[in-house]
Amino acid sequence: MRLGRIREYDVLVLTALIWFLGKFVRYAFPPLFESLQASYGVSNTAVGATFSGFMAVYAALQFPSGAIADRVGAVRVIALGAVVAGVGSLALLFDTPFAVLAGAMLVIGAGTGAHKTVAVRLLSRVYPVRTGRALGAHDTFGALGGVAAPAAVTLVVAAPPALAALLSRLPGAHWRGLFVVTGVVALALAAAFYLRVPGRLPTDADRGPDREAPDPRARDYLALFEDRRLAAFVFATVAASFAYNGAVAFLPLYLSEAAGLSTATANLLYSALFAVTFVQLVSGDVSDRLGRFPVMVAALGLAAAALVGVVAFAGTGGETGAGPIVLGAFVVAFGLGSHGFRPVRGAYLIDALPDRLAGGGLGVVRTLLMAAGALAPATVGAVADASGFRPAFGLLAGALALAAVVSAGLWATE
Repeated sequence: MRLGRIREYDVLVLTALIWFLGKFVRYAFPPLFESLQASYGVSNTAVGATFSGFMAVYAALQFPSGAIADRVGAVRVIALGAVVAGVGSLALLFDTPFAVLAGAMLVIGAGTGAHKTVAVRLLSRVYPVRTGRALGAHDTFGALGGVAAPAAVTLVVAAPPALAALLSRLPGAHWRGLFVVTGVVALALAAAFYLRVPGRLPTDADRGPDREAPDPRARDYLALFEDRRLAAFVFATVAASFAYNGAVAFLPLYLSEAAGLSTATANLLYSALFAVTFVQLVSGDVSDRLGRFPVMVAALGLAAAALVGVVAFAGTGGETGAGPIVLGAFVVAFGLGSHGFRPVRGAYLIDALPDRLAGGGLGVVRTLLMAAGALAPATVGAVADASGFRPAFGLLAGALALAAVVSAGLWATE
């Protein structure tokens, strides 16, 4: 019985492991910026531009990967994405010019960008009754990749003697060994996924080419947003994405400048924001039982109220602000609401989108989410420069509150 339960979730485990690796390699780059500068003698602008290129390619792949999966099936797209990311990582083995590093990062961005949209589509069909739980587990694995990457970079860069001796056999700097391992694991996971998953899927779960239906066109995906309820929900989730990404970008600086906390305390509270990512396992499962909207409204409402609390209790320059315990409680509540919303959002979108257009439709939405996320830090920075951090974070709290109100309206009219 226990073996049967394990086999039941092997598709989820393999899909989540690939996502873990995708988030791991993404978040391995920022901690390496100093090492990259030392290795190549380049500026902050140069390393920042290469990472921006990585993220731009990642974002650009959301819609194409989903649309291609609608035509050829999800398994092929996910496996190919892992192969592309693995090849890009292995290219970093060699001591090459900086331009080659930048090109390899673009390849890795393309490979990892092919995963999330298609994985949500696949998992919703493999686990139709437990979609929220499956997506919560998948997203939690990804978040753990972001947690593990900085620790791995620290271990490799400041390698103990035994590890340093092993890494010294590689050409170039020690940090290249991290990407060699990542590339090998990515190729192994791609092979395991491609060989194992098709035989474990329920009938029609992959949904490859349907010869009786015409291939979806771009206008078919755009026509999805003529549904007012779907358009309203997308608006709500874009507003939530804007608020979350704006807060994440500036929260440590906000806590130190507006709330008067020490840098160390601000960074500790910032870590707590990500430490509560495991709530996704609970929120996804609860949404399977109680429905999507009750959980989404509760999560967005909690996040909005918490961000209002951060603004209200920060004081002015820390003079009359609350202490770190109170602010820490608000930060944790904001993390619980924000992370708890994610798997339920994905599950609802899959429920709302037609099967034939699910991959590309989800890709369009994710592209909008990432565009809002990219716009948020610049907006917060501009408002903070003009009026201060409290008005900027007040704007973010308002965006979250608006998302909660729209979701509550959709729930009331369901």
